[in-house]
Amino acid sequence: MRKKEKTVFVGMSGGVDSSVTAALLKKEGYRVVGVFIKVWHPDFLPCDWEKERIDAMRVCVRLDIPFLTLDVEKEYKRFVADYMIEEYRKGRTPNPDVMCNKHVKFDAFLSFTRAKGADYIATGHYARIERDGNNSRLLRGIDNDKDQSYFLWTLPQEVLHRVLFPIGKYKKAEVRALARKFGLPTSEKKDSQGICFLGKVDLETFLTHFIHVRKGKVVTKDNTVVGEHKGVELYTIGERHGITLSEKGALRSPYYVVEKDIKKNVLLVSHNPHDPAFGKETVRLESVHWVFDRPVLGKAYHARFRHQGVLCPCTVEGSSVLFAEPQYGLASGQSLVIYDDMVCVGGGIIS
Repeated sequence: MRKKEKTVFVGMSGGVDSSVTAALLKKEGYRVVGVFIKVWHPDFLPCDWEKERIDAMRVCVRLDIPFLTLDVEKEYKRFVADYMIEEYRKGRTPNPDVMCNKHVKFDAFLSFTRAKGADYIATGHYARIERDGNNSRLLRGIDNDKDQSYFLWTLPQEVLHRVLFPIGKYKKAEVRALARKFGLPTSEKKDSQGICFLGKVDLETFLTHFIHVRKGKVVTKDNTVVGEHKGVELYTIGERHGITLSEKGALRSPYYVVEKDIKKNVLLVSHNPHDPAFGKETVRLESVHWVFDRPVLGKAYHARFRHQGVLCPCTVEGSSVLFAEPQYGLASGQSLVIYDDMVCVGGGIIS
């Protein structure tokens, strides 16, 4: 089937990346439909979704393509916001972007488009798909600074077969240049930062609306009390902000969170973020998913346990990941993603 006979529904966020995605696909000859995906937003926070929707609509007018709005508030509240709140309540560090991709952008949105006869969906993710017959492999984006494959490790084959990532082969500067070339009204728009439904409000303000937190002790590994925290649920491993210290002095080196005790409401800290006592050479994963092939026993891979984090040499044995060197800052609840060079093999959630 020729491209001009295929229909692609593009998830339009009102940003430059999804705008260029739609423009590129139309230039390639697809029938393109823009869809603004309206997610849940807490009623106690300011919201800019109307502005984002207008920007997406303006792009569709410029490209002369149809524009639709898909309301996924219920799905987003259940699978992203509620999940995130519950994970923080348990003292874990969630990845809401991973769950948004899994349940909203590549489930609810995909189901909506299939019901309307679309052949593909497309998004402005910096990632690539390599197809070989009926097999699809997920690849990192060309731009190492923008690669978003870390957030896509849960996508199964049946989804990857129907997804297009047009900007994955470009660097961000090139995408900006393309936006100007296409005359898109979003060409100079700044990238959004953080969790989409929070807007300009910090995470602590959001979480304390749903979670009852208690102040508690901050201690070192020899059990010396060095300060007070606002609530252990509000911190993650490796963090060094938000702690009120009893120690004074401008030359005092910072403390890093190296462990959390959710039951005792205690934060354990160290001046050394790479304190040997807290390094991990092995982690177990839950909710494991392999994109295509399972990892080969004994083969050398690389793992990343935060977006844009360092790629760490490792091997994989079942649901366990064995690092070549001790790793620091690993937190339960985080996604750990396995790579074979540019190929995203899959991953899981740190237990």
